[in-house]
Amino acid sequence: MSDPQKPSVLFVCVHNAGRSQMAAAFLTHLAGDRVEVRSAGSAPAEHVNPAVVEAMAEVGIDIAAETPKVLTAEAVQASDVVITMGCGDACPYFPGTTYRDWKLNDPAGQGVAAVRPIRDEIRSRIQSLVGELTDGGRG
Repeated sequence: MSDPQKPSVLFVCVHNAGRSQMAAAFLTHLAGDRVEVRSAGSAPAEHVNPAVVEAMAEVGIDIAAETPKVLTAEAVQASDVVITMGCGDACPYFPGTTYRDWKLNDPAGQGVAAVRPIRDEIRSRIQSLVGELTDGGRG
């Protein structure tokens, strides 16, 4: 059961091997235990993209042990905010859940040099999101 005082965020992309993994890692890194973080894919890959793992390691975040997970309706229902990254119609919709779609380039098949600007854009968006999710809870 999720903590009603703690906002819950689900990041969704097709393979759960790049963008959603980076977003989840940044949110976990920046918000700590103040936010519940999940990520999933509508068609998960077997492994996280090695260029994504390398790009995240460059900024001190190790996601080498992460594994892509399949998107479930339960994960969506348990989340306050669902951020999609190019999963299109594969993302289930539930009333009462906040949805946002982040238009980001897909790092699939790209080298680390192409992943860096995607990583940096995700970090910037996550920093804004952390402020949004946690500022209301501070006295």
